[in-house]
This record gives sequence, structure tokens and C-alpha cells, in this order.
Amino acid sequence: MTVAPVLERDTLVTVAARIRAHVVEMCAGPEGGHLGGAFSSADILAALYFSVLNVDPERPDAPYRDRFVLSKGHAAVGLYATLAERGFFPAEELATYGRPGSRLMGHPVRAVPGVELPTGSLGHGLALGCGFALANRYAGRDARTFVLLGDGELQEGSVWEAAIAAASLRLDRLTVIVDRNGLQLTGATDGIAPMEPLADRWRSFGWAVRDVAGHDPNELAEHLNSGPREPGRPSVLIARTVKGHGLPFLEGRSASHYVTLSPRNHARAVRALRTTEAAG
Repeated sequence: MTVAPVLERDTLVTVAARIRAHVVEMCAGPEGGHLGGAFSSADILAALYFSVLNVDPERPDAPYRDRFVLSKGHAAVGLYATLAERGFFPAEELATYGRPGSRLMGHPVRAVPGVELPTGSLGHGLALGCGFALANRYAGRDARTFVLLGDGELQEGSVWEAAIAAASLRLDRLTVIVDRNGLQLTGATDGIAPMEPLADRWRSFGWAVRDVAGHDPNELAEHLNSGPREPGRPSVLIARTVKGHGLPFLEGRSASHYVTLSPRNHARAVRALRTTEAAG
């Protein structure tokens, strides 16, 4: 097994920019896609796949690999873009997203190399992550398990049932990242079901907690590479993000949740990303 390589030509920032560029192209297709949540989590995915996860695109099912579960499976376009950049399948295949016969469906499935399990029925990813972490323990493997949750998803009771189980089982090789962008399909998460103080909630369930800025992939990688913060406790990283981050006409808006970009807005998005890249 090989750990995700230290980037030489590219940086985590440029990888995240390419992930967002791929997402824009997929969301400009006839099916559209969940752009907002893919953009808010792009820096998280770049940090995981290019600095943290012990995975091998040539052997995606190698037994000693780290596991990643995209519990917020509606952000599949972001995961597909990341897997393509990491070499799990050719980037050219992204053009088939949402088309009849394509394995790149609206939610991820096992037919896609690098996808561990189908997700998208919200609230189940953490329980799946607990299963992976427990299986690794029983098998004597030192692999880690990571689960990316949406903050709206935290309204599902099954998330907190799994959180109780993870703490009770002392699954300290399990890490959750919460994409805390503050928005869901129908509006602001805290206007629908207030969840602050979120860090205290996780601590009360027996988790080690870090609350960080979510759009610095280098800082995210540093946190995620540090391993268990408290031995015997699962860890959660609350990543404060912005939905649609990087597109001024969509960021911070619930309207970015699911988007089919018109030719005009596609061109606007491409220009915005180029401007951001040039400024960086």
C-alpha cells in the first residue's frame, strides 16, 4: 500500500481548484448536480485524498487501505472529481456523469473505483464507518476510517445513535468531518433545527472535537494527519465552510444546493474560478 503522495508539481489548493472546475463541468450537463455541497467540501476532499488517506488507485480494494465514506452522498460530483484527479479512473469519464449507462450516478455506487459503499440516504454513513473501524480492529489492521457528514444530516437521529456506539466502542481510528456550511435544501440549518453549540454536543457524546476553518486544505490535512487527539475516543473535525464557496453568484445561498448551470452561468462560473486561481 502507498500513502497519498506528497504533492510536488501541485499543491492542495490547486487540486481543490481542479475539483471545483470538474464539478462546474458536470453541473453544466443536462442532469445538473449538487454543486453547493461539493464546493463546500472540495478542500476537505483534496486534503483527504492527496495528503491523508492511505489508498492505492491501482488496488482500490486492498485490505489495508484507509476507508472513506461520503455520508452526504448527494455531493457525489465532488467525490467523482476527486477520485478522477487521484487516478482511480480517467478524468475523461467525468463527462459521462448522469448519462444513461454511466456508473457516475447522482449518488455514489460501488461500481465506481474508490467508492466503498452506496450512500445518499442521509444519516447512515457514520454507522457504516463504525462498521469499517470495528472490522479493522478485529482484523488487527491499523487502517483509519473517515466519514464526511453534512450539517443538515445531523438532524437524523441515526447519526447520534452511531456516535454513541463509536464512543462506547472506543473507536479512536474513526474520524468524522462535518461540512458545517450552515445551509440545506430548504434554508439555514439553524433556522430549521438549531444545533449549536455543536462542538459541545459532540463532546457530550464522548468524542474528541476540533473546530476549524474549512477552506484551508493544508490546515485540514495537518489536523487529519495528526491521528487520534485523545486515545480511546473517536474524533470529529467541525469544518466551517461556505456552501458554493468560490462562485460569488451562488456562494452562501441555498439556491446552490442543486444546480443545472445554464450556458450563461456556466461561463460565469468558469470565469470566477479562473479569477480565483489567478489571484491565488
